[in-house]
Amino acid sequence: MTAVETPGLELRTDLLTRVAQAHDASHYLLRPEVVVRAHDRDGVVAAMREATRRGLPVTFRSGGTSLSGQASGAGVLVDTRTRFTRVEVLDGGERVRCEPGATLRLVNAHLLRHGRRLGPDPASEIACTIGGVVANNSSGMSSGTARTAYRTVEAMTVVLASGTVVDTGAPDADARLRDAEPAIHRGLAELRDRVRGSAAARAEIERQFSMKNTMGYSVNAFLDHDEPVKILEHLLVGSEGTLGWVADVTFRTVPLLAHAATTLLVLDSLEHATDALVPLVASGAEAIELLDAASLRVAAADPAADPSMRSLASGAGIHRQTALLVEYRAATSDALAPFQEAARDVVGSLAGSLAVPATVTTDAATRERLWRVRKGLYTAVAGARPAGSTALLEDVAVPVADLTATVRDLGALFERRGYGDAVTFGHAKDGNLHFMITPRLGDRAELDRYAAFSDDLVDLVLGHGGTLKAEHGTGRIMAPFVRRQYGDELYAVMREVKRLLDPHGLLNPGVVLSNDDHEHLRNLKVESSAGGDDAALVDRCVECGYCEPGCPSRTVTTTPRQRIALLKEMAAAPPAERRELERQYAYQGVATCAADSLCVEACPVGIDTGVVMKGHRARSQPRLVQRGGAAAAEHWGTVVTGLRAALGVVQALPTPLVRVASDVARGVVGTDVVPRVDADLPGPGPRRGTTAVVPDGGATPARAVLFASCMGELFAPAGAGLPAGACGGDGASRPVGAEAAFRALCERAGVGLVVPDGIGGLCCGTPWSSKGLPDGAAAMARKVVDALWVATREGELPVVCDASSCTHGLAETARHLTGTDPRDERARDRFARLRVVDAVTFVRTDVLPGLAARGVDVARAGDVVVHPTCATVHLGAVDDLRAVAEAVAERATVPAAWGCCGFAGDRGMLHPELTAGATRAEADEVAHRAGRLPEGRFDAYVSSNRTCEMGMSRATGEDYVHVLELLEAATRPGAAV
Repeated sequence: MTAVETPGLELRTDLLTRVAQAHDASHYLLRPEVVVRAHDRDGVVAAMREATRRGLPVTFRSGGTSLSGQASGAGVLVDTRTRFTRVEVLDGGERVRCEPGATLRLVNAHLLRHGRRLGPDPASEIACTIGGVVANNSSGMSSGTARTAYRTVEAMTVVLASGTVVDTGAPDADARLRDAEPAIHRGLAELRDRVRGSAAARAEIERQFSMKNTMGYSVNAFLDHDEPVKILEHLLVGSEGTLGWVADVTFRTVPLLAHAATTLLVLDSLEHATDALVPLVASGAEAIELLDAASLRVAAADPAADPSMRSLASGAGIHRQTALLVEYRAATSDALAPFQEAARDVVGSLAGSLAVPATVTTDAATRERLWRVRKGLYTAVAGARPAGSTALLEDVAVPVADLTATVRDLGALFERRGYGDAVTFGHAKDGNLHFMITPRLGDRAELDRYAAFSDDLVDLVLGHGGTLKAEHGTGRIMAPFVRRQYGDELYAVMREVKRLLDPHGLLNPGVVLSNDDHEHLRNLKVESSAGGDDAALVDRCVECGYCEPGCPSRTVTTTPRQRIALLKEMAAAPPAERRELERQYAYQGVATCAADSLCVEACPVGIDTGVVMKGHRARSQPRLVQRGGAAAAEHWGTVVTGLRAALGVVQALPTPLVRVASDVARGVVGTDVVPRVDADLPGPGPRRGTTAVVPDGGATPARAVLFASCMGELFAPAGAGLPAGACGGDGASRPVGAEAAFRALCERAGVGLVVPDGIGGLCCGTPWSSKGLPDGAAAMARKVVDALWVATREGELPVVCDASSCTHGLAETARHLTGTDPRDERARDRFARLRVVDAVTFVRTDVLPGLAARGVDVARAGDVVVHPTCATVHLGAVDDLRAVAEAVAERATVPAAWGCCGFAGDRGMLHPELTAGATRAEADEVAHRAGRLPEGRFDAYVSSNRTCEMGMSRATGEDYVHVLELLEAATRPGAAV
């Protein structure tokens, strides 16, 4: 790997990094010559100055969710996501200062406790970054034209092409700009006067920006602001990295309206739908989403949609219908009530035009099903697109008065150009339409057809007085048409802006403005297949990047999006390039994947990259290793005994000696086989209990089967993780481990437990599936099912596990029963009748009520920080974890930046760099929050999985314990804080 570390940045020129970073959510593909990972603002400045010296183009990349080709480029690609994630809440949430790599979801998570949020609300909020929000002037479903990035920006720190840093929020910012960059200051003032002096230019700007509009530069800044520095600030919004780089930005926030009422109006014609916009807007609707007839046909086929939607599939008139998904929001339920009444009045007035009855609902489950109709369109169409085709999502805006005609004309255009399966939807309140087509851009005839379609689209939209880009940014796809939309006078202003701020033309060339009439047809990304066993699993990927923010390896090696893109690139690469990519992929793709499958939770088309990487591990394992895995499963009790003995030896030896020995072995045998031994490696834990919990002398029947995790045997509980005052007696901290804590809590609550026979030889199967040992996973699965079938009385009792990752592993047992053994079918049938529950969930639902009923006091800790795990996400148990923590703490805090720790069983010992990268942001936030507490630290640090606790302990320097250990300590007789 070619990587060079210099102060403030890291330069990478290796093939895999350049290929991986070339990919984003758009249908363009430019491979950079060098990738720069900047560590700080000075690193970005140094990279820009060096690129200027060498005459290399520069493109800035944060989230890579942009759809129009603005986030990829040849030359130098600067990663401004990884190290730029700081969020600072100001003035009690009224304002917030963010760095460009922070996602919108992260910023809103910080603002949540203040009852505020950002104004822009794009659908990609899970992955889009502040850098992209500013660069594209993002808006969204309810932001309209008043709460866009442009309208809510208050200040920013800008790095100009020259390397000059401008803080637009400084009291003397304008004077500083004049002194540092006199030509820019003078030029912006002259352009301001020139625009204001032209009645035609003023009128055209006012017309263009009365709509959602992200075409070209934000020349409305020349009318909206007087000082050149403020004009500069707002020209940067929507400039897509072509005028400078935004190092941080301060936004004014908007109130979080937490109470909502929703209705879906399915009208019998497009005209009736658009006619309804006037009364709906007047009634105070926050969002009005339009779905055309093609959208309704797609949505009606979704089995998870609301019943009123599914009934449309058999309706004779569905080909004529248009729906409006309408939502009202308010800060309180009382404030929402008048909106609900107004909505009912509008619904009543539309009764004669409704294809199905409509109601206004506040029920969360119903509202979620209704919104699934709108949010699932991209998934449904993109996931079902023909092999080799591109999911191309476009957006335009027209005056609302022209909406009906525009939708009709678009439909006719789709039919004329062979895109009859296109779907159209969008933000009707703003006249903003999205549509998706699926062209094959690698086919010459189809490319010509797409080119003709693009020309027709430009004529259509501009003919209706609209804008060719409403919220997705100009990018490359509409750069050739900026002059046509604005006319020569304003286009000349934009050209002068570009010349002033980027005199060498090196910042993202070809984006926003282009002299090439065919810019939108060049450097296209042709969809290919990953081939082999991977094709069916990953070929549906649309490279949206939603998977990236939650990926533990995102700051270390590659992300799920990049892993998939690389699989496709390798399948199509020339032999020599393929060999080099495969060599690097073994570590950067396969070995450093935590395989936690959080990616599938975010993926709009349901791709589980963790499963794909497990498949690669399985195929790379020799047959002898597979046999060894199966043997280990059959004799797991003996294996655990051996591992415990080894951990005991490690604990007895001096740490430096063991560390050197492990490093030597890793160098000889391999870093993916031999773990690295550090001082924080705990010794062996207590053996799993084999006796039942029998409260009240056996008078209480058993309520569950306890399947204790073998991790508790392998790793001792943290030595000082509990607040001393909560432990009673002598006040000493006495950690007991998750299993013992759960047993004690059940005993105190009067909840009986039974234990499967042979528990010492049983495991959830995760170690085998994670390492790519399917034979061993299947062998263990059969053993576990047989034991649990008896222990649960053939499914009568639930199975409770004391480690969330093992609970998830048990819940996935059926995946390991592949049918290669005759016993698998019986095991699958039996497992289908078993119910697996995490201990945290069981404590919330069964144990806490039992403790309360028996009058057991809980000695509350003060401030507790909670680390959810990837398994609690998969199990839907994050709220349960929080609730149990709140039962024992005055204040339980889940960090906004929490994520998978990347420890992944033993992966944190094999590749400690993975855990270090995965936990950095959360650890920094925990330290920051702890520093504001009276004692400078939290009273306790809790999670729900032993190895995750080890990972977070390593990251923070604080002992994390299972939340049940904290609860058990707090319910001991005499416990007090």
